[in-house]
Amino acid sequence: MRLRARWAAAVAVIGLTGATLLVSPAPVAAAPAPIGILSVSAENVRPGDKVRVRFRVTNTGRAAETAIVVVGGGLRCATGCRAEPSLGPGRSRDFEATVVAPEAGQGETTGLNISVAVRLGGQNSFDYKMVYVHGPGTEVPGAEEPSSVDRVSGRVRGADGEAISGASVTVRDSAGHEYRTTSDRNGRFVVRSTAGKPIAEGSITVVVAGDGYRTGRKTVRGVAGDTASVQLKLAAAVTPSATSPSPRAEASPLAAADETPGSPTIAAAPADPGLRTVSDEGNGTLLFTGLGGLLVAVGVGALLLMVLRRRKASAEPVPAAATQLMPPVGTGLADPPTVVLPAPRLSGRYGTPPQGGTR
Repeated sequence: MRLRARWAAAVAVIGLTGATLLVSPAPVAAAPAPIGILSVSAENVRPGDKVRVRFRVTNTGRAAETAIVVVGGGLRCATGCRAEPSLGPGRSRDFEATVVAPEAGQGETTGLNISVAVRLGGQNSFDYKMVYVHGPGTEVPGAEEPSSVDRVSGRVRGADGEAISGASVTVRDSAGHEYRTTSDRNGRFVVRSTAGKPIAEGSITVVVAGDGYRTGRKTVRGVAGDTASVQLKLAAAVTPSATSPSPRAEASPLAAADETPGSPTIAAAPADPGLRTVSDEGNGTLLFTGLGGLLVAVGVGALLLMVLRRRKASAEPVPAAATQLMPPVGTGLADPPTVVLPAPRLSGRYGTPPQGGTR
C-alpha cells in the first residue's frame, strides 16, 4: 500500500511539472499606438484614381491633449488632410482622408507611401501604407475598374439662399434605378452606391419636392468611381387667390364660346341666393311701349289704305246704271244703297182696277 501511494505521488508531481512546461506564458497586451492606419480603399491604382484612407488617433498620455494630425506622402491629399482633435486620456478617434494618385510613366509602376503623422504630448508619431501606381500599358493586379458612381450628393436651397430641410429627394440613374432620401436641416443630401444597388454611370436626374415650393429637377453627368454633385434652388409655390369669381363672369357666353370639342363642360355656378330682383317695371314698360307703337302703325296703315282706295274709286268713270245705285251724298259707306224703281204695270184680271170707280 505504501509503495502504491509513493508511486501515485510521483506520477502526480511529474504530471504537474509537464503541464507547467507545456503552457506558454500569456502574451502581454500591447499599448495602442498614437497613430495607426486602419484601411485603404485600394493598393493598386491608376494615375488620377482616388484612395480613401481611414486612421485612428489615440491619446496615450494621462492628461487631455490636443492632437495635430497631417496626411501626406507620395499621393496628393484632397480631403481630410489636417485635423486638430481634443482627446482625453486614453481616448481614441477615427478619421478619413482622400488622396489622389499622381501621374506615372508609360509602362511604369511606382510604389508610393500614404503617410499619416500626429504630434501629441510633445511627441511626433507616424504610420504609413504603400500604394502602387500603375502607368499606361501596365496591368493592375487584382484591381477591377469601377463601373458605378460612388455617390450623389448636393444641397437644396430656396430662391433667397436659405436651406430647405425635409425636402423629398429622388435620384434616378441611367439604368432606371431610383434612390430616395430627404435633405437634412442644412439642406444637404447624399445617396451612396452599394453592391446590391449600384448607381450607374451616365445621366443622373435629381428631382426635389418641398412643402410650399415648386418641384425642382436637374440632370448631371455621373462618372464611375466619382461623386456627382447637384445644387438645386426651389422657387416658392404660387398661392391661389381667395377671391371667388362672380356668377356673372362664370355664366358669360364668352366662356361657353371658348370651349373646344372634347373638353369637359364647366357648369355655371348657381346664382347667389342673396341677390334678388327688386322690380320688373322697366321690362313691362318697354313691352307695352312696343305693343302700342305696333298698333299705331297698323292703324295708320289701314287709314292710308282706305284713303287710297277712295281716291282710286272717285277717279274712275262710273256707268249710268251704276249711278242710279250710288247712295246720296252725306250717307256713310255702311248705309245700304236705296234705289227708286218705277211701279210695275199690272194687266189682266187682277192687274187692272175696274173701270167706273173703286169697288
